[in-house]
Amino acid sequence: MNITLAAGGTGGHMVPAHALAAELKRRGHGVMLVTDERGARIPALFQDVPTHILPAGRLGGGPIGWIKAASAVLAGRREAKALYREFTPDAVVGFGGYPAFPALLAASALNIPTILHEQNAVLGRVNRLLAGSADAIATSYPDVERLKPRFRRKVALVGNPVRESVSRLGTMPFPEFDETAPLKILVTGGSQGATVLGSVVPDALGMLQPKLRHRLQVVQQCRPDDIEAVRNRYAALNIPAELLTYIEDMPDKLAEAHLIIARAGASTIAELTAAGRPAILIPLPIATDDHQTVNAREMAKAGGARMIPQDEFMPEVLAAQIEAVAGDPQALSNAAERSLSVGRPHATKDLADLVERIAAGAAPLMVGRVVQPAREAPGIGVPA
Repeated sequence: MNITLAAGGTGGHMVPAHALAAELKRRGHGVMLVTDERGARIPALFQDVPTHILPAGRLGGGPIGWIKAASAVLAGRREAKALYREFTPDAVVGFGGYPAFPALLAASALNIPTILHEQNAVLGRVNRLLAGSADAIATSYPDVERLKPRFRRKVALVGNPVRESVSRLGTMPFPEFDETAPLKILVTGGSQGATVLGSVVPDALGMLQPKLRHRLQVVQQCRPDDIEAVRNRYAALNIPAELLTYIEDMPDKLAEAHLIIARAGASTIAELTAAGRPAILIPLPIATDDHQTVNAREMAKAGGARMIPQDEFMPEVLAAQIEAVAGDPQALSNAAERSLSVGRPHATKDLADLVERIAAGAAPLMVGRVVQPAREAPGIGVPA
């Protein structure tokens, strides 16, 4: 079959689409990507998949902004319809975000089956607009806010696809850690980076007790404008740190890490829970519908993560949390198990199964493997 994937904007949409593309190609299907210019620029994704960039407007900006957005969406819809007459997809899979909107509208106009994938625990705006016409809605969490009850018959819980090299980490032992081993910390702000992490994390690590501080090995993603200042700060603190603007070898970095300090984007949490890595999460406060806070709740409740609101995210607060987590190797190991307990490592396979069913004209099935609530165990999360 031929499958079109519609995604763009950020890594949060592109990474799961990339994972699905690899699985569909492995099964012998043809795959095409429709995206925007930002999505096409993300490194190391879709290198062997035909890619088409379509215009896509972003709703907002008052009446003039709405007119411009509508014009761009209509232009993208026309281009997508012309594209589909050449490629003839059996289904179109949208991963949310405005770049997916024209491609999905065109599919509905041509009676091509559509599947929506929602990475977050809150249904996104574009997916809310298209939920009524979609043939199936694949979710990443058992409970998704802003999803109308009448659409639940279309829902399949599949999880958020991650690369096979990440999901494989969940079958491997947690990196060895004891009272003398290096403490390896990975800091990531998602595909866009996060200035606040660069300004807070180095000072927090500098406040740690000597027995932890002297064992630190840090890998940190920084925004390009921030990287030199962060590098200078780590040098002044005499803390070894590898700084990157984009982490292309994320599976390798996750494999080595004992603790992750990160935003609470959907792909980040999917990778952490598939790999079984404990985390301290700082949800992006301006995320639409505060979806990052909602994303983090399941992992935190299970004991695999702690959340720090950004308005409370200060060096002394973070330092205290790190010492509480890393001061007891057994607690850190337990937290890794709690993280893994809410992971959905089969998400890519389950989503591909769903896409094949819809493309073949079958009704959606509840194909997701529902994870049972985590048993209470020593961890690092908020109380259940």
